[in-house]
Amino acid sequence: MIVRTIVNSFTCLTKYDNMLHKSLFFFFLSLSFFASAQVKDNADAAMIKKIYDTELTNGKCYLWLYDMCTKIGGRLSGSDNAAKAVDYTKKMLDTSGISTRLQACMVPHWVRGAKEEVLMRSKQTGDSFLRALSIGNAVGTGAKGIEAEVIEVKSLDEVTALGDKVKGKIVFYNQPMNRTYIQTFRAYSESGVQRYAGPSRAAQFGALGVLVRSLTTEHDDNPHTGSLRYDEKYPKIPAICISTNDADKLSAALKNEAGMKVFMKSNCEMLPDVESFNVIGEIKGSEKPEEIIVVGGHLDSWDPAQGAHDDGAGSVQSMEVLSLLKRTGYQPKRTIRCVLFMNEENGLKGALKYAEEAKKATTEKHIFALESDEGGFSPREVSFEGDSAIFAQKYPKIEAWSSLMKPYGIDITKGGSGADVGTLRDKNIILAGLRPDCQRYFDFHHTAMDRIEGVNRRELELGAATITAIIYLIDKYGL
Repeated sequence: MIVRTIVNSFTCLTKYDNMLHKSLFFFFLSLSFFASAQVKDNADAAMIKKIYDTELTNGKCYLWLYDMCTKIGGRLSGSDNAAKAVDYTKKMLDTSGISTRLQACMVPHWVRGAKEEVLMRSKQTGDSFLRALSIGNAVGTGAKGIEAEVIEVKSLDEVTALGDKVKGKIVFYNQPMNRTYIQTFRAYSESGVQRYAGPSRAAQFGALGVLVRSLTTEHDDNPHTGSLRYDEKYPKIPAICISTNDADKLSAALKNEAGMKVFMKSNCEMLPDVESFNVIGEIKGSEKPEEIIVVGGHLDSWDPAQGAHDDGAGSVQSMEVLSLLKRTGYQPKRTIRCVLFMNEENGLKGALKYAEEAKKATTEKHIFALESDEGGFSPREVSFEGDSAIFAQKYPKIEAWSSLMKPYGIDITKGGSGADVGTLRDKNIILAGLRPDCQRYFDFHHTAMDRIEGVNRRELELGAATITAIIYLIDKYGL
């Protein structure tokens, strides 16, 4: 009995000892994993700080943008200036030690021609000129112009409801951007349909031409341009944007004077397509060169100004990613590719060409693409999207990097990406977009105000550093 008790006691002690050893093993193993995670976080935080410090003390992107804006200017696809921008950006990448190439694509060649004329003909106050810009891709009025009664509407549905009542008239789309939306791009998307699809809807019911309220939250004298898309089922009619102040002026006059007429004249035309190029620079991956990470913006811009925010800023920020990685001494595991897309503004031909070639490639796999096309303002967030199944699996890993970006005021969110990288969408790729502060963007967007003077150097550089930090994390850990 005594022997059995001693044996049982020893067995219990042995079991307890084993349990203790196991507990201690798992405790120290957990500490090891925790310490390992901390080391990784500390290393990543140090690298991200190095990226920001290097950019804010020795950034190149503002100088590139300054030259592109002041020495080249507006870069509408098919123009001489667009060709100059291709040469300039390729040269800057070359001199930064980046491997570069050009990818040919055929692009639309729309020209504005002589200055537009829009004249409000009031019997009460006399003739009054309205500040105007033709909408991109629109046809012109012809040398004699068009004069007709004006009818004001707030939506495409209102045109449909009026039906034949718009026949022989000029339709005036006057839906303001909603100033109550904090996200101004939401307001732009909502009101932008009147510019993009409004002309064909009016033509469907026999209108002779359209005027469109400029897309901005401001009340000012700056007319905006942008693009339209004609529905081939209906006649192509002239389309011109007028400034928001003049839209208010015209609307007030129409309330006081029934049957008032407007004269409009434009000289724009669409010429045959011409050859242009995407500019592509890359750093080959050291471990998985077949996995491609794209960062890009669009090189073309509208003609009235310099295309500083839209999208010179995104173009030079994308170039800076490669330059900055080299200057910090980082060797990517995967191939990092900068793509400066041609013809985003009125056709997306460059992006479509790039996507076509990417999807044909058998030795490459695009895993991630980020676009900067919302101006050079202070960065606020990077938003991510993708096919629902793959996104649900991969977003939590991305979201876990939030703590690394918080010190720089950057949120990681779910959301959209960009028009150019959107052409790469498939079930395997994650897409992203840089989201700067959007409150001032539509003061400049598609207007003569989009000049280098409207870009703050530090804000532009913060955006470039933010993109580079995200690209670094994607490259280091994959998806």
